[in-house]
Amino acid sequence: MNNNVFRNLSYGVYVVSCVIDGKYTGCTVNSIMQITSSPASIALSVNKDNYTNLCLNKTKKFAVSILSETSNPMTIGTFGFRSGRDCNKFDIIPYTLIDGMPVVKDACSYLICNVTGKTETSTHTVFLADVIDGDILDNNVPMTYSYYHNVIKGKSPKSAPTFIEG
Repeated sequence: MNNNVFRNLSYGVYVVSCVIDGKYTGCTVNSIMQITSSPASIALSVNKDNYTNLCLNKTKKFAVSILSETSNPMTIGTFGFRSGRDCNKFDIIPYTLIDGMPVVKDACSYLICNVTGKTETSTHTVFLADVIDGDILDNNVPMTYSYYHNVIKGKSPKSAPTFIEG
């Protein structure tokens, strides 16, 4: 099977963040999908080895910063290739607090969510969540996963659900 076919599915590029023990943390993800519009709900896939997964299991609340084609690629790298266990990524990347959740400043929009359930796979947890707030921050075009790979020439960490060896 040609695993590159998965790059033709429509994905975005997002930073998922939360607050645990007074500390802001988060990671880059690309597997989020809307489940329903009323009530508004989404599904989010996060690698079980990611510190953010542990935090989401404990806090049950998170923000999604929807990155745009003009978002700083350093944001993706900081949240995608560094662990919140080792550093505070929000010391490096500008953010604002919305409903107590850190939202990346150069995001084009955001969602604030409460976890309502989850499903475990062998490597990832799929969190189900109600969207309790969201807004558009600017009119920039949301970044797709395809744009990230084909235009920015970005790579995926091994913990990404869409990681392809080679």
